[in-house]
Amino acid sequence: MFRLISFVVALVFFGTAVAQDIPLQVDDSIFATLSAEDKQIYSIHAESDNYILGRVNQISVDVELRILDPEGSPVSTIDSRTRGTEQFSFETEAEGQYTIEVSSKEEEHGDFSIVLERLEPVETDPSRLADQLMARYDRDDTPGGVISVFKDGQTLFSRAYGMANLSYDIPFQVDTVTNIGSTSKQFTAFAIMLLQEQGLLSLDDDIREHVPELPQFDEIVTVRHIITHTSGLREFLNLLSMSGRRLDHGDYIGRDEIIGIIQRQPALQNSPGSEWNYNNTGYALAALIVERISGQTFTEFMNNNVFGPIGMQDSLVRSSPEHIVKNNSAGYIPNPDGGYLEARDLGGAVGAGSIYTTVEDLQRWVENFRETRLGNSAIFEEMMTSYVLTDGEPTDYGYGLTIDEQGGLKRVHHGGADVAHRSMLAYFPEINAGITTQSNNAGFDGSIAFQLAEAFFGDAMVTELDEINEAGGPEFDRENYDPESFDELVGRYELDAVPDFIISFSRDGDTLYAEAAGQSQLEIVPTSELSFDLTSVDASLEFHRNEEGTVDSLTLNQGGEQHATRLNTELWEPTNGELSVFTGRYYSDEIETFYVMEMGEEQLTLSQRRLDDVELSPTEKDKFSGGQLSLSFERDRNDQVIGFYLSNGRTRGVRFALVSE
Repeated sequence: MFRLISFVVALVFFGTAVAQDIPLQVDDSIFATLSAEDKQIYSIHAESDNYILGRVNQISVDVELRILDPEGSPVSTIDSRTRGTEQFSFETEAEGQYTIEVSSKEEEHGDFSIVLERLEPVETDPSRLADQLMARYDRDDTPGGVISVFKDGQTLFSRAYGMANLSYDIPFQVDTVTNIGSTSKQFTAFAIMLLQEQGLLSLDDDIREHVPELPQFDEIVTVRHIITHTSGLREFLNLLSMSGRRLDHGDYIGRDEIIGIIQRQPALQNSPGSEWNYNNTGYALAALIVERISGQTFTEFMNNNVFGPIGMQDSLVRSSPEHIVKNNSAGYIPNPDGGYLEARDLGGAVGAGSIYTTVEDLQRWVENFRETRLGNSAIFEEMMTSYVLTDGEPTDYGYGLTIDEQGGLKRVHHGGADVAHRSMLAYFPEINAGITTQSNNAGFDGSIAFQLAEAFFGDAMVTELDEINEAGGPEFDRENYDPESFDELVGRYELDAVPDFIISFSRDGDTLYAEAAGQSQLEIVPTSELSFDLTSVDASLEFHRNEEGTVDSLTLNQGGEQHATRLNTELWEPTNGELSVFTGRYYSDEIETFYVMEMGEEQLTLSQRRLDDVELSPTEKDKFSGGQLSLSFERDRNDQVIGFYLSNGRTRGVRFALVSE
């Protein structure tokens, strides 16, 4: 996704702030000035199946880009930086004029420039398509990445792009060692399976048999629960961020903190095995269990029992962010003011992440699924089988692996994300083929792996058009979609796995919106009568009708599936007087953290000494959301506010008591 582009500026145009349609031509750089309420409009005439790549340099003004297709429907909205470069890229579906609206943010006045770098047919040759998709990351001033495609033991394609280290101008190479983040989880699960094969543990063991200092909850948590994300334990990264730990700024996290975090958890978040909730705590415990049983550090165990026997000579577990990894790629996050900032790896991530490896070593790892030089076929079959919840619902997740389909083929995969590094490993067992992508750019698009899988293995896949023809239905025509039909979907939907996290849907004329709790409003576009894509993030939605024909739920697809149920309650609109009863200072004994609730002009503001202030919006009576947090206040028998329960996604219901008003 990170594509290196070299281009020559042919002409420079100086524009005014008049909202007129200005055609963009490849390599032309256009300079313009915006005032607070200005909007510059640029047009690109493109054929169908064209690839478009460009960038805007925010010289002295923060801009938002809104891209529209020939019918005026939104393609994407881009606004990630306040200064410096904003890139835009997309593939066209229909021939016609595509529009790029550039508007000023935050009532600023200033200058920007825009350049169209590529306007070309989408490549049909898989190797050239890889180069095209990676073009925006393949620059000498941009963190890059590497792609490798393999089948039946042979490497079909392997190529690196961009830079591994911006400080020393070191380019990315195919053998650059890179942090694969949560893609590491399958290795941790495999280590557990090896110990079970040796009779040293059982997946049905109580985890306290191996870590006796853990608390005894009302229900037993087994080893199987912690590697299937169904344990009910708090997610430690989310919990520590709630306490004010700045993971985005490299704050220290020690592995020795994990047990203490669990010891302070008052109760499980769910009955073990009843709910899937992605959880790094479980995998941190799994690595600790491997150490306790083997008598080796997790790094030593993996070197001696996994990496060495398989021939993964360039792979290792980084015990902490301070440990040296030779030939590695430094991680980078976008700097809001332009360029990139170097990021530190997450601490305490051993087991849940922390593996550094190469695409060549990952190919050796996946080939062992079939060759089983290490382990046996039964182990990998179990790892690649969906765990089933106690209510009979499959999770589409095995042991460190997600299981789904692409083009009619079974797909086994897992993505990874540390603070900055990104990875994806996908395997198609029915055709013995796979693909892996790695990057040191926090903005890398993990879906590139799946796009290229279709390009390289498409002959074995069923296309979307084939599926439509088999179903006997017509292809969806977005141009004829009636926006008023969206009105029956308008409303609020609460994620089942994250109570109080609400997604609201609305319509303004022909424009459709989704707004998650505490986040910005995003445009969505229909892909069928009941399914929609978000324009600025890699996510989609599908609404569901019940037996009575009423829409009462939806599924959010974003790095996995999340089910949400429609709320029938009215949005609570409290007065300032009603809001004032919540002000005060609150303390959580569990995470030893204070929060202060203050009254602003019209809404509550939540503050913590190391975190940004969060403006809260009411959802239901005594419930609020904002900044990816949700709160539910607690009252005593006299109806007096005495505390609140705080959730931030994977960690839920952390209690804060009112200590002073």
